[in-house]
Amino acid sequence: MLDPVSLDQIRTFLAAVEEGSFSAAGRRLGRAQSVVSQTLANLEGQLGIRLFERTGHKPLLTAEGRALLGEARKVSATMDLFKAKARGLAEGLEPELSVTVDVMFPIDHLTVAVGAFPERFPDTPLRLHVEALGAVIEPVLEGRCSFAIMGSLPEAPTGMATERISGVEMVVVVSPLHPLSAHSGQASAELLAEHVQLVLTDRSKLTAGREFGVASARTWRLADLGAKHAFLRAGLGWGAMPHHVVEADLANGQLVELTLDRFGPGSYVMIMSAAYMADMPPGPAGRWLIERLKDG
Repeated sequence: MLDPVSLDQIRTFLAAVEEGSFSAAGRRLGRAQSVVSQTLANLEGQLGIRLFERTGHKPLLTAEGRALLGEARKVSATMDLFKAKARGLAEGLEPELSVTVDVMFPIDHLTVAVGAFPERFPDTPLRLHVEALGAVIEPVLEGRCSFAIMGSLPEAPTGMATERISGVEMVVVVSPLHPLSAHSGQASAELLAEHVQLVLTDRSKLTAGREFGVASARTWRLADLGAKHAFLRAGLGWGAMPHHVVEADLANGQLVELTLDRFGPGSYVMIMSAAYMADMPPGPAGRWLIERLKDG
């Protein structure tokens, strides 16, 4: 019968191995040598094998003891993790963290923060979703995510709290192959309306019937930022993109910046904010990630 084997017995076994004697193990554990000897004798009786040879000056592991040493260490380490996770949960640490991030958020900044997360919270699984517009905050409203990093949706619904994360520079661009690239001066709303505008579609129903940053009645709606980027470079329309995404294209001439009378220069700042339900703020892991994502 192995059920009576206790964690205390396993840790006494490990202490005897690591300290090299029963008396040294007793000092480490704050127990008399006789108690250590009896604990190990009881363990051997329950296992039905001898763990130590006691014929010499110091106890030596038997072949069976050596075979079980690795497993004993695993059991002890697993219990340490179990207790650490329980302690974290008692202190409010999330059992897992699910987050949605706006597709416009700088990916380099995001990957650095996400890469550091497992080191800081090794027992908290992180589930990350990248979306746009209403699909960024819909999982938070439905209770599927702890918080969102929103930007392409300019305002959060009632009941959500927000805090500023950063500002993302947006630039209105077009291919040099596109007719708009030859236009000198500021492009008027009337001129823009004559050409296809490439915009991201909202995967949610939160913004049904609403438009954000749409200046043309002729729109092509794309499901992801990568597709929009490819369509822009192919000269299939004009549209706004995060500067960090198109910086290389502007430098090598694959895209050019438009000057718009709506925005002055064809650039503006999109504010990125952490958004969560006001009555359910993020726990320690979520708060840590939000702070890592902030400017500075």
